[in-house]
Amino acid sequence: MTSKEKNFMSAVLYVHNDAASIADFLRTVMTMLEEHFEHSEIICVNDCSQDNSVEILREIGRHAKSTTVTVLNMSYFHGVETAMNAGMDLAIGDFVLEFDACVPDFAASVIMDVYRKSLEGYDIVSASPDRKQRFTSSIFYHVFNRFTDFSYQLGTERFRVLSRRVINRISSMNKSVPYRKAVYANCGLKTANIRYEAAGAQTAKQDKTERKYRTDLAVNSMILFTELGYRFAVTMTVLMMLVAVLVAAYSAVVYLFSNPVAGWTTTLFFMSFAFFGLFGILTIIIKYLQILVDLVFRRKKYSFESIEKM
Repeated sequence: MTSKEKNFMSAVLYVHNDAASIADFLRTVMTMLEEHFEHSEIICVNDCSQDNSVEILREIGRHAKSTTVTVLNMSYFHGVETAMNAGMDLAIGDFVLEFDACVPDFAASVIMDVYRKSLEGYDIVSASPDRKQRFTSSIFYHVFNRFTDFSYQLGTERFRVLSRRVINRISSMNKSVPYRKAVYANCGLKTANIRYEAAGAQTAKQDKTERKYRTDLAVNSMILFTELGYRFAVTMTVLMMLVAVLVAAYSAVVYLFSNPVAGWTTTLFFMSFAFFGLFGILTIIIKYLQILVDLVFRRKKYSFESIEKM
């Protein structure tokens, strides 16, 4: 008989109206943990489900043998990021598996592949299906990666395993940051990704509330973690400044070579000067806001991968 892993493994599952898939998903994770780990736990974060997801979790949890199944019921709908943070705060494992959605399109062996990869010195190892990303996801990740300087390129991930070292590191960072994947990519520790052959064509089902939340999350993440908003603002500022200069030049030409209505030239000169100054001030304000966001949300003062003592 193969000896079991000595590391304590925690698994955090996000659950929101997943009655159709949660049974098979929880059984898969539970069986894998009990077969391969001496000590393990499963934390199911119920984010205000309106179906019978909780009843299913309780029923399956009663049949657990060596692992502990805990249901964390959120008071109201928080969204995947905050709910998963709550689950992570309860997790005590040496390693933690994060499942952002209950989509059982992978074999249980993939979980162990990801875990064994982490034992090679990777603090964050994610698993991604080999199918093509949804169009909206593809656009989001393309733009996100284009306007960030992260060494790790983000993409669709089904789940990931985190070492206790990375959990301790990100715990010192601002917990109000709304996008965990960006924090992981920017924490300075080694990351890896494993692609697996997806079974069937299953995708995460989202209700209206969750779709709206994820849309807002995408917009907020673009603003906080990329330079897209700053570059757009600077481009528009430069364009409006050029328009103000051209209007001023036009006003001067009309004043010198035509007979404008009294006060017309003065008004246009004043408006051109005012717009020029206004957009100049806006550029400075936007730059200050970018610096503040960078200091508060995006970066620590420094990050390092490892320390070697000779």
